[in-house]
Amino acid sequence: MKERFNYLFGSTKGLILVAIAMIAIVTAIWGMLSGPMAEMGVREVVIKLLGMKIEQSEREGRIIILYHSIAMAVVAIETYMVTGLLKMKEFYKTAVRVLITVGYMLAMIFGMGFAYFGHNWAFHGLYITGLALIFFAGVLLTIALNPWDPAYFITDTNYARTKKGVDLERAAFFTTALTTVISALFGAIPGSYYGHGFESFLAENIIRYPEKTTMEYSIIGHLHIMLALIGIMITLIIGRWLDFKGAWHKIAMPLMILGCIVLNLGVWGVVTPLEPIAHMIIYVGATPSMLAALFLLIWSWNKFIKEGTAHLAKPTFLQKLGAMVRDPLKFGPTWQMLFMNFTTSGIGIFMAIKLDDIFRLWPAREERIELTGHWHALSAIIATIILLYYGDMIGLKGKVRQLYGWGIIFLSDLALGAVTIFEMKRLFISEAEQQPLVNMLMYMIDFGLGFLLVLLAVVMVWRLIDLFKPKGRWTEEMTHELAQEVAK
Repeated sequence: MKERFNYLFGSTKGLILVAIAMIAIVTAIWGMLSGPMAEMGVREVVIKLLGMKIEQSEREGRIIILYHSIAMAVVAIETYMVTGLLKMKEFYKTAVRVLITVGYMLAMIFGMGFAYFGHNWAFHGLYITGLALIFFAGVLLTIALNPWDPAYFITDTNYARTKKGVDLERAAFFTTALTTVISALFGAIPGSYYGHGFESFLAENIIRYPEKTTMEYSIIGHLHIMLALIGIMITLIIGRWLDFKGAWHKIAMPLMILGCIVLNLGVWGVVTPLEPIAHMIIYVGATPSMLAALFLLIWSWNKFIKEGTAHLAKPTFLQKLGAMVRDPLKFGPTWQMLFMNFTTSGIGIFMAIKLDDIFRLWPAREERIELTGHWHALSAIIATIILLYYGDMIGLKGKVRQLYGWGIIFLSDLALGAVTIFEMKRLFISEAEQQPLVNMLMYMIDFGLGFLLVLLAVVMVWRLIDLFKPKGRWTEEMTHELAQEVAK
């Protein structure tokens, strides 16, 4: 039991496994409360079976805690990946991992307990304590990532660096961590005013209010920037994992730093007199970050082609394509980033530019569908990238690797492509004629997401069974990680 505990809470792979399992449990159970499940009568059965106490008037508050519970676990997973990939002092690595693990578990367990099983205010206090511990872990991580520490200077000219040797990739990680900590305050400050003129609300419900308070703008900004920063961090993580380098790396890292800073300044400007031009600043900030992700994609796909066709004198187009997509776990993350531009990023920018010309002429319900679909799709794509990287981390090989990788890519893209068409359907079909299309899209969404969850469940059950084996895969992973630590 001690060895298993050390694996689950002392190794990078174990910590990520626990967090994914926690998210999977919450997603599986609370997914039963969704609209489609309510139509089939499942929602009421689950509520009665688990003894949940659901008040319709408290829906916004419950959803906010549900989102934070899942988001904090995702932030923890990314933090484990960062502490595993980048060099840092052992004290900071251990402290950050302990704090964020205790923090997200307190937030998830007691937050969900408070929101759905009667309002025990001690639970709410522990939920807030968990969020505070995660914030403190973020502060320590930012200190640990200090790129100006001479111990982390680099001399390899294949990577982006300054003349003095400052690692610009590390600087990008540092910038993302620092702005994440600052942007967390955009949610924390309004939250501290609960009961003193501030009430829970969902951003999509107030989009057409002619006047919004500073607190409401703050929450809307917090929602957007935290999701964007989670996306920027996973892009940096994937680049580090694939050993992103060369000319593209030297261009991408300064762009990522610039984009991250300007994007944050734009969002922070929403609660200042700069609010009228804040969106323009956000567009300017998003562009360099998206370009940096594009350069990672170009470099990685070119790398896969070269490696896969090295034995061929003059490879054909199909041979190059086959080499590029040969490993779905390495090809998948950058493909999902490209797919994201067609389903979330590009759609979001198009909507913001044409807001008054097109979208504000739609019924409010249609604009609300577009907004909620946009945020959920972006979150889901980030989750699939994490799962693809995790599949490589645990050493999936052969047919299992192919099935797992292509299963995640196909099922998620099917569902999220259907979501995008559903969001934008009013551009090309009238309300009177939409029902056949809507029915088909709902089947595609349910099929894609449903089987994606089944795939995740199979992996989680396999890992659980493996934990009961005295010499299971978990022992190999533990030994391998210890060997890597000694090598460092």
